Amino acid sequence: MLSSAVSSSLLILHKPLARVIRFPIPKLPLSPNPRPLFSLSPAASALTPNAVGAGGRAGALSPAPITEDLQKIDVNPPKGTRDFPPEDMRLRNWLFYHFREVSRLFGFEEVDFPVLESEALYIRKAGEEIRDQLYCFEDRGNRRVALRPELTPSLARLVIQKGKSLSLPLKWFAVGQCWRYERMTRGRRREHYQWNMDIIGVPEVTAEAELISSIVTFFKRLGITASDVGFKVSSRKVLQEVLRHYSIPEALFGKVCIIIDKIEKIPVDDIKNELKSAGVSEEAIEQLLQVLSIKSLTKLEEILGDAGEAVADLKQLFSLAEKFGYSEWIQFDASIVRGLAYYTGIVFEGFDRGGKLRAICGGGRYDRLLSTFGGDDIPASGFGFGDAVIVELLKEKGLLPELSLQVENIVCALDPGLQGAAATVATILRGKGQSVDLVLENKPLKWVFKRAARINANRLILVGDSEWQRGMVGVKILSSGEQHEIKLDELE
Repeated sequence: MLSSAVSSSLLILHKPLARVIRFPIPKLPLSPNPRPLFSLSPAASALTPNAVGAGGRAGALSPAPITEDLQKIDVNPPKGTRDFPPEDMRLRNWLFYHFREVSRLFGFEEVDFPVLESEALYIRKAGEEIRDQLYCFEDRGNRRVALRPELTPSLARLVIQKGKSLSLPLKWFAVGQCWRYERMTRGRRREHYQWNMDIIGVPEVTAEAELISSIVTFFKRLGITASDVGFKVSSRKVLQEVLRHYSIPEALFGKVCIIIDKIEKIPVDDIKNELKSAGVSEEAIEQLLQVLSIKSLTKLEEILGDAGEAVADLKQLFSLAEKFGYSEWIQFDASIVRGLAYYTGIVFEGFDRGGKLRAICGGGRYDRLLSTFGGDDIPASGFGFGDAVIVELLKEKGLLPELSLQVENIVCALDPGLQGAAATVATILRGKGQSVDLVLENKPLKWVFKRAARINANRLILVGDSEWQRGMVGVKILSSGEQHEIKLDELE
């Protein structure tokens, strides 16, 4: 039996509790003349020759003068970025768990790379959007660096670095933060987290088929169906065959792909003008746009014939999709080329069938990426899957989970002198793998019960004087109201 003090406290306070009132935090006004904490040089006028002589470096970050006149700052994160308070962090962790669990199910190993990379890693082909979207600067050592806008170049760098010590094929995945200074729309921010899965060393289309299968598996885990989402599939080789037919130089291929990738973003006349400016003849432009409008693999075969690699690769992919069991998820769309210059074969994009959101994910084959960084080319394919669009889709479909805080135990001392004893109880439970919220102050039991309700605790453990002297603690199961005493060494 519980002592009278503990028992009466529990019996009085087991009733449902009122909701905790949360008061909004007022937004602090932004000063009309904010002073930056740091200025960037070489344009920074604060970096004088005397300052350089005194130990500063050209191109270094120069701290602003410190004064006693402290100013209030805007408490919002920089435009296009996010805070992750606990409720948002729970959702992020839930999403990342599924990223990692699907990767594990497919036998992939996790890797990671620096968020800060050499700028040269991303300066590849003129005309790529990504060049103009870099967060880049010169560091204190006069090196040009950038916050990574994507993960694939870092992957390529690591593969080259490891060289022949690697045993192919590699099946690697990563979940990392990426930065792009771009126009913001729904599901598009200036920072996002991205899930990448890559297969290095497999030249066959089976690699792309496996990667699409992994994304389908992920969607199914979240309750998303083929009626919600689909994949548009094509091949860069389709464009190559058309351009080759019209004797368009191979050097123009990457530029043409970048222009074609805008086909759903800008008017067709603008596409034609850009292609013409790139050196593509009017006849070739008309044929190219005709091919890009094809949505049937059979129709594509009629135009290109069945001898080319493009049609053969696509037919194999659709055949494998049937074997994997996701043929209803994919469809041919010749206009899909992807905007990055390094893709060489099959390309695909996940899209919202409702048409309300931008691409959910995308990827393809990039067999010649490593040579652009001075390495030996290795067959490779992969995809990138951002965290922002999928959350918007889950909201749209009513599939966002309710992820409330849940702690197994709340432990409270009934007397300030028993705080050490309560700490001992908490340590014992944590050592057994149980989560514990230890009440760190001398609080009334009414407050403790409210706290227990807010954190969804399973049970309340009270440390009272008479119980503790007998090696016991009081336990209340909060869901049923059941209460009892238990020996400390039997507490689990």
